[in-house]
Amino acid sequence: MRWNINSLLIRSSTCGPIMLKAVGQALFSTGLQNPKFTAEEKQGQDYEVRTYHATKWVSTSLKGMDMDQAMNTGFRRLFKYISGTNQNNVKVEMTAPVTGFVEPGAGPACESQFTVSFYIPEEHQENPPQPSDPDVFIEQRKEFTAYVRTYGGFSNEQLKRDELQKLLESLKRDGVEYVDQPYYVAGYDSPFKLMNRRNEVWILKKQPE
Repeated sequence: MRWNINSLLIRSSTCGPIMLKAVGQALFSTGLQNPKFTAEEKQGQDYEVRTYHATKWVSTSLKGMDMDQAMNTGFRRLFKYISGTNQNNVKVEMTAPVTGFVEPGAGPACESQFTVSFYIPEEHQENPPQPSDPDVFIEQRKEFTAYVRTYGGFSNEQLKRDELQKLLESLKRDGVEYVDQPYYVAGYDSPFKLMNRRNEVWILKKQPE
């Protein structure tokens, strides 16, 4: 996922130690908290099966035709939230991954719905700061199981779609039950990390009726 550097540039005169730490984490993707999950022992040969625990995320939703643009716009909104633009004026540490929940439009010329999210750190899980931006909200995610394909490099919309298609083909090969859409995309690194980059696509496991 391409992060817009403009969203991370903050005047040094206004940055306290916590803010500088948040910016540093966002830029270099080191020491970030991740949401907890349980990995199933039985995995596919080219994907993982993860059950994510029920957790709170800070999220924003928007519609559009361009996934990368939507993810960048959502990222900027959420970075303002963790920078202290919330009702408590509390600065929240950056986490990983940044996820995008993609609800594709009904046709190729239709807008899709994108929900971009940051995982809320453990210290704020019980009582997260409430957003002051009406376009940002606290999301309570229930436990869910996903099939996860991991890939490297610098990701973009076409690469996400290609990797999603590869995951779908693997699931069909293995005869597992899944929900083909909506789906998640996930990015763990900033544009400044050049090596060992980590990106993922998640397809939800179909639950029994």
